[in-house]
Amino acid sequence: MQRDEALRQQVSERLAAWPLHAPDETGLKRAAVALVIADEGPGSGLWGMTKSGHWSTEAALILTRRANHLRRHAGQWALPGGRIDDGETPEQTALRELAEEVGLQLTEANVMGRLDTFITRSGFAMIPVVMWAGEARKLTPDPAEVASIHRIPISEFLRTDAPLLEPLEGSEHPVLKMPVGDNWIAAPTAALIYQFREVCVLGRPTRVAHYEQPVFAWK
Repeated sequence: MQRDEALRQQVSERLAAWPLHAPDETGLKRAAVALVIADEGPGSGLWGMTKSGHWSTEAALILTRRANHLRRHAGQWALPGGRIDDGETPEQTALRELAEEVGLQLTEANVMGRLDTFITRSGFAMIPVVMWAGEARKLTPDPAEVASIHRIPISEFLRTDAPLLEPLEGSEHPVLKMPVGDNWIAAPTAALIYQFREVCVLGRPTRVAHYEQPVFAWK
């Protein structure tokens, strides 16, 4: 899948047409995350330069691994994001957190739209904001929050073994995971990526609010 104007237009049109699910956020902490479409390479970690050593323009999503010293969700896969401050819109929060965590400066002009708010087991209403970043050549992790930055090709999320659905004792719904390399990303992050895949890339109306998260993500 190549990063080009056709993909940008497709994602924008599908987000504009998507009827957002707006759950009751009463008593929840509000957060926003940035679902950023960028070029694949060179990136860092699991994906980066092509075998020829040239910059890859395959479309990718920017993810991070959280720093190991963090009190909550240390070492887990994440999208750049955080708490919505008083007076901020979700878009403003996602842009601010993106700049703070990975050093990527975007503006409201890069925002394409939102996907469904996801209620986490840890008490957050997580609002995903989809953005277009193009090359995004210079990314710098904030060591206070981010251990590493990864550009994962969107094609990796189209694998035939995705998503992975695992039963959870005591719940009628399975835990959702997205395989990536020989690893996996768990919900809630995986649920947002899965909905992005289904709605924005494949054009399939898909809700994800019902999917469970692994017990380690509940705190």
